[in-house]
Amino acid sequence: MGCIESLPYEVILRGSSFRECRDYIKKECRESVNVQPGFKVFDTHIIGVPPITIGLDGDVVIFPFTKPCHGTFLLRVEDKEEADRLRKKR
Repeated sequence: MGCIESLPYEVILRGSSFRECRDYIKKECRESVNVQPGFKVFDTHIIGVPPITIGLDGDVVIFPFTKPCHGTFLLRVEDKEEADRLRKKR
């Protein structure tokens, strides 16, 4: 894939901190995976303050995405293949 902008995503939080993203995911998602900066989600390297928490809820992936000059967003994308791939990382 390579470009987050090409995904059918929903913005959950705007201008959030990585801690706010982590807290939201821990509270709202059934499962979570902690990764280090540079880990690829949807074939895009994720940057941020470790550990970066990615939420999984069925086929939904919820993850923080930092867009330079725009800040950090918590995004929600429904994608079974990516959710399954992330579950294998646990």
